[in-house]
Amino acid sequence: MTLNISFISLGCDKNLVDSEVMLYLLKKAGFSLISDESLADIIVINTCCFIQDAKEESIENILEAAEYKKHGNCKILIVTGCMAERYKEEILSEIPEVDAIVGTTSYKEIVDVVKEAIKGKKVQKFSDINIRLNEQYERILTTAGYYGYLKISEGCNNACTYCVIPKIRGTYRSRSIESLIKEVNYLVNQGVRELIIVAQDTTRYGIDLYGEKRLPMLLKELCKIEDLKWIRLLYTYPEEITDELIEVIATENKICNYLDMPIQHSNNFVLKRMGRKSTREDLIILINKLRERIPDICLRTTLITGFPGETDEEFEDMKEFVKTMKFDRLGVFAYSKEEGTPAAKMKNQIPKKIKDYRKDIIMDMQRLICAEKSKEFVGKTMEVLIDGKIAGEDVYCGRTYRDAPDIDGLVFVKTKNEFLSGEFVQVKISQAQEYDLIGEIIDEFSQ
Repeated sequence: MTLNISFISLGCDKNLVDSEVMLYLLKKAGFSLISDESLADIIVINTCCFIQDAKEESIENILEAAEYKKHGNCKILIVTGCMAERYKEEILSEIPEVDAIVGTTSYKEIVDVVKEAIKGKKVQKFSDINIRLNEQYERILTTAGYYGYLKISEGCNNACTYCVIPKIRGTYRSRSIESLIKEVNYLVNQGVRELIIVAQDTTRYGIDLYGEKRLPMLLKELCKIEDLKWIRLLYTYPEEITDELIEVIATENKICNYLDMPIQHSNNFVLKRMGRKSTREDLIILINKLRERIPDICLRTTLITGFPGETDEEFEDMKEFVKTMKFDRLGVFAYSKEEGTPAAKMKNQIPKKIKDYRKDIIMDMQRLICAEKSKEFVGKTMEVLIDGKIAGEDVYCGRTYRDAPDIDGLVFVKTKNEFLSGEFVQVKISQAQEYDLIGEIIDEFSQ
């Protein structure tokens, strides 16, 4: 009898790539994959625990799956990923319904884990978190099919004081350029047109493997792949953005003029406590340089409010920076106190009410900035990647080069014509909302 497996992937897009590899390996081994957990014989949960909210979401999903095992169809419950790596003892002791637990570097052994669990064994599969990377490139895409993520490295060496990632994912390890090119060709053959490059820090790519940063070289090689239309860069660290990288983004047509650059704060005292290498002055110079060389660049960043010891003056510094720099896209996290990090032991921890209040202030400021910037596109013609159609309406939703999937805005396109998801069309923008744009087809084409 073929057993059905349902897979729940939580957390970031980097975790999603691991899930897609596991799905491929399980399907190749003959297991049947289904989306409905209530009908599954086996449930696999790939967890996240980056911040408190992510931990709570992971725990909720594990407990829900445990109920399926006690009262439903589920026979085997497997927990993988970051929470499994960080809290393996607690999970096994407090949730006895869990049959197997798999660390962050052992996901490629998922088939063996499932087979052992079927035999009634309690399985723990963990490897050294600094182990050489698995070069498995075949995956089952769980994204829309016309876009996909490429994880170019694992782990992190930045040692930010608030972050647990190095303890869960290990030190920085790059994949080889050859394996990445092979994977992208595989993805493109499946229909991927937009490639989104991810890692804990994409800008350090190659430093461990080749002795130098080779992200610019990798990007140039990826641009040679004929049927690839867009390449988007996420998780670039400001202190590692070189003139060479800026030049490649500026000159290669396939690379979106979009840069996700988490800065976390703008005040030098807070940045130092965070263990960040940039200063406020460095950030201003870099942002101005990017905008001067790439005038239409879309800059996205993230900030943390309520970091331990953040004074009213330091928060005012952040507000002024946001107001002056006018980022195109901006997200805010209230600081999450994570055990085992240096920041968790710092004095003057900020109350949750104040952290959340400061977060709301920054988001309100950014909402006005986004509304102001959106108006600049009214009357302009933009290339839009179609994501899908709104049911019952002659309206499609899509994205411009300025919009990463699931985190940025949308373009709503009015048309009576029929389009497929993944097509590129020319849209004249007629209206602007805070985060989204509205427009009409003026010259349709697909590439």
